[in-house]
Amino acid sequence: MDGVAILEREVRELIRRRGIDPVRDRAGIATLVSDAIADYDDRSLRGTVPPLVDGAAAHKAVVDAVAGLGPLQKYLDDPEVEEIWINSPTQVFVARRGEPELTTTMLTDGQVRDLVEQMLKVSGRRLDLSSPFVDASLPGGERLHAVIPDVTRQHWAVNIRKHVVRAHHLDDLVGLGSLTPHAAAFLHAAVRAGLNVLVSGSTQAGKTTMLNALAGAIPARERVVTCEEVFELRLAARDWVALQCRQPSLEGTGEIPLRRLVKEALRMRPSRLIVGEVREAEALDLLIALNAGVPAMCTIHANSAREALVKLCTLPLLAGDNVSDRFVVPTVASAVDLVVHLDLDHTGRRRVREVVAVPGRVEQGVVETADVFVSRGGPLQRADGYPPHPERFARLGIDLAALLRGRP
Repeated sequence: MDGVAILEREVRELIRRRGIDPVRDRAGIATLVSDAIADYDDRSLRGTVPPLVDGAAAHKAVVDAVAGLGPLQKYLDDPEVEEIWINSPTQVFVARRGEPELTTTMLTDGQVRDLVEQMLKVSGRRLDLSSPFVDASLPGGERLHAVIPDVTRQHWAVNIRKHVVRAHHLDDLVGLGSLTPHAAAFLHAAVRAGLNVLVSGSTQAGKTTMLNALAGAIPARERVVTCEEVFELRLAARDWVALQCRQPSLEGTGEIPLRRLVKEALRMRPSRLIVGEVREAEALDLLIALNAGVPAMCTIHANSAREALVKLCTLPLLAGDNVSDRFVVPTVASAVDLVVHLDLDHTGRRRVREVVAVPGRVEQGVVETADVFVSRGGPLQRADGYPPHPERFARLGIDLAALLRGRP
């Protein structure tokens, strides 16, 4: 057994004896490991244990092992790594700037299971044969998704999605090159005016980051309630309540789906409602909330702004046979004001590709749209569309026509 392995075993024993929580007290663990290394070095001089080749490397390895994610911790600490996924113990991938990369990290089946169990310890969520999928938040804000056999063929499949860049305001996205100053100024005014915004895009296009940045434009006096499957949003709002879904218990009871959260949120006196993502029948509850006069924002997977509206017209039909497109389509047209569509380009950079207004009209069962900003292979350019509800901008003293012309 090498020196690092001996040291790790001793530190784990000290943690057990002293009752330290390594996840919540990482600073305390770092101090404990430093003291253990000093004692270990004294013993190595007497020849009772093998010497440590690199004390600093040993310190990091032990802290990562007992308070972090062991061999995966270096990827969590790397600011360029956006996502980590494990297809099998010998296939650990990371994504850097949107590009996948097979790493040299080699694990065992036992290590993968131990890492997932360690990640789930704080979340209170479970992963077993009765519940072979799990979504959970890690203490650092990362999102974990794991699947076990026999849903997978042989090995556990694990994804850890990091939030490399956390944009709290639209100006942050301008600095990153995802948005032009002109479009950012318009979106900031639209959120202040209380327009309902749908954020669309593919996986990893930056939808949650955009939602977080849009929320930064909400006036400080307003009360915000967020509903998510797993906590991901990090708002700077003063009056904010965050809700997340809950898995069923072993007896199959106690599940809280997203539909329930949206309904409960309306009882909490929200000035703004933010739904992390609509995938299924909760789209109906979102539309009902919008019809109740609560300004809202949410995300949806789609390939374009118009496809996002088509999808939002389809998902509520999953709520039951009594829900008809004759109700849903005009409701979507009247409830959604703007669609912000994001894309991941060939270089891995996330950009806003179009901002589309929904005037509120339906023609032959299709929701009409108007382009406000579009990208034709370059940066966003002003199109000829106008958003609905110009009176809301006027109430705030905003000259909408001048704003859209790019004048301050």
